[in-house]
Amino acid sequence: MFDFSIVTTWFDSLLRNTLGLGDFLSILIECVIVGVLILTVYALLAIALIFMERKVCAYFQCRLGPMRVGPWGIFQVFADVVKMLIKEIFFVDKADRLLYIVAPFLVIIGSVGAFSFMTWNKGASILDFNVGIFLLTAISSLGVVGIFLAGWGSNNKYSVVSAMRGAVQMISYEMSLCLCLISAVALTGTMQLSGIVEAQADGWLIFKGHIPAIIAFLVFLVAGNAEANRGPFDLAEAESELTAGYHTEYSGMGFGFFYLAEYLNMFIIAGIASTVFLGGWMPLHISGLDGFNAVMDYIPGIVWFMGKAFLLVWILLWIKWTYPRLRIDQILKLEWKYLMPLSLLNLVLMTLIVAFGWHF
Repeated sequence: MFDFSIVTTWFDSLLRNTLGLGDFLSILIECVIVGVLILTVYALLAIALIFMERKVCAYFQCRLGPMRVGPWGIFQVFADVVKMLIKEIFFVDKADRLLYIVAPFLVIIGSVGAFSFMTWNKGASILDFNVGIFLLTAISSLGVVGIFLAGWGSNNKYSVVSAMRGAVQMISYEMSLCLCLISAVALTGTMQLSGIVEAQADGWLIFKGHIPAIIAFLVFLVAGNAEANRGPFDLAEAESELTAGYHTEYSGMGFGFFYLAEYLNMFIIAGIASTVFLGGWMPLHISGLDGFNAVMDYIPGIVWFMGKAFLLVWILLWIKWTYPRLRIDQILKLEWKYLMPLSLLNLVLMTLIVAFGWHF
């Protein structure tokens, strides 16, 4: 398995030793390059996910999807991005201008911040702290504030109702989401995302942790789907009731920020699930089959990570275009009466399994 830290160490040595730059200039150049790389990958993944959803939706509805702009419609999303960039940005009368402007930036900052924690390959983690899980959940919670401010600052009754729904839903499902992550932390013994992946070298977490790990994985997918405001939990954007939801009054890139964050949040949920429960960039290893394990190690880690993440994205899209939208009382009942008690009980079971050494 290739260790990407070799490349980053070489580049840092090039700046400091070969070119003779000081610590400040070296760190500044590295931060600028990493920042540009994050935003570029973020934008390209958003375009790919939008195109993927349109094609998957068309498949489930027996349609062809985008077909006219470019071969198989692959340039349709680029055309939509250009259209969004040239649209006029206007301000609503009697709206709270400060909240109205700040809200999209809070949403995109929370999304990009959580995206920076993704472990793409061995040694290719941008933000990799020893309390990574804690920081990840804290930064991603900024999106809740942005959604609430967008609805409140728009001076629109539909936006306010949507923001209230979205805030209640996201805050509620964060409980189950965090409990599932704590179950994984209890089994691996670390909150560092790279450490969680390394702990799965002899088997992925859903295999090592028996039934509690499988339950945590499934609950995490359901809660993550609700956290990302994806169907059938997209009640905050219920078009039949609330026009477009909390971003009804936004146009241009103000609306574009909400749109990008929604799709990337879906990928972030899939990426965290694949990292914590499916080994992330770690290949599939089976104890006792050294030849098989050696062959699996030839596949690059980023291929493993992207393959697992996009498989989970496809499952989330499948769920969205299969089930009808839930009511607000059904969404909250599912969380507080079923998922939350199940997550607490599952955490107790995982703790017992770790305490008595019953895991693989």
